[in-house]
Amino acid sequence: MIDLKSMSCAPPRIGGAPLDNSVIETYLPQLSHWEVIEVDGEKRLTRQYKFNNFSAALKFTNNIGELAEQEDHHPAIITEWGRVTVTWWTHAVNGLHLNDFISAAKTDQIFTG
Repeated sequence: MIDLKSMSCAPPRIGGAPLDNSVIETYLPQLSHWEVIEVDGEKRLTRQYKFNNFSAALKFTNNIGELAEQEDHHPAIITEWGRVTVTWWTHAVNGLHLNDFISAAKTDQIFTG
């Protein structure tokens, strides 16, 4: 099993195929509390994180922004009082790519400190 959080994102091939279900099922057990959802026919990884206040949620959001810039891979982030929802997917493949699983693992690592 590969350690997702120790990997770095690589540029996906534009128009490449998204990960198939068997590959997704290989990586998903390595992520706690993440779900695969489908939006407009594209699979995405999503997770909601809970916080005691808006300030902590905003700090986490900013840390995810720094990760996104470092990896050159950017999620959808919804920051609300007491929670942050993070969703990863890859536009270039219209679905999930290894980069999304790497980024989700690193997001969890930021959350757990």
